[in-house]
Amino acid sequence: MCNDPEDLDGETFCVIILNIIYYFVKKEYRTMKKQIKTTEAIFPMPVLLISTFNEDGTVDVMNAAWGTMLERDQVALNLTETHKTVQNIKVRKGFVVHIADAKHVVEADYFGIVSGNKEPDKFAKSGMTFTKSDLVDAPVINEFPIALECEFIEYQNDATGIGVIGKVLRTSVEEDLLKDGKVDIDSLEAIAFDPYTHGYYKVGGRVGEAFKDGLKIK
Repeated sequence: MCNDPEDLDGETFCVIILNIIYYFVKKEYRTMKKQIKTTEAIFPMPVLLISTFNEDGTVDVMNAAWGTMLERDQVALNLTETHKTVQNIKVRKGFVVHIADAKHVVEADYFGIVSGNKEPDKFAKSGMTFTKSDLVDAPVINEFPIALECEFIEYQNDATGIGVIGKVLRTSVEEDLLKDGKVDIDSLEAIAFDPYTHGYYKVGGRVGEAFKDGLKIK
């Protein structure tokens, strides 16, 4: 072992210095992360508005962040059976999933903080309007930009069950949000839910090309 730097050749000395630098950089990287309380912290989370008909024919809408696609034409909503929405879905066998946008953030949040079990006229108070779907027994909210009309498949209520499973029969989008036949995300101005601080953020600004940019590394 050499104790005197003068006894090292240039190449060996450089290797030692690089290893020292790597050690401190790696240590600094490790200390950049800090453990926080675990919550529904997958960001962003969607802001989905689920519309159904009540037993008296009035409209109910709820705000749901825990929803996703199971397949290209199937949706999953992680909702408990205590929700008025789930009760309606089981009876009516249909529902509509909407994507919330920045223009209607107030209404979207209202549908999340007011329960249909306690306020049967919540939709009427929102000032929004609807059109009855001709595919399923559910209302399409006119003001929200994207609507997925769904047929109820099943409700999974076991320990690892997802909740509501539905088959998408039709997806419709406001025409002015289409560009070359596809949804223009910047024009859509969809909003996402921030589970860390309970805020809403507008989605926009394309930063890359999926299934293409990664090829630069391959």
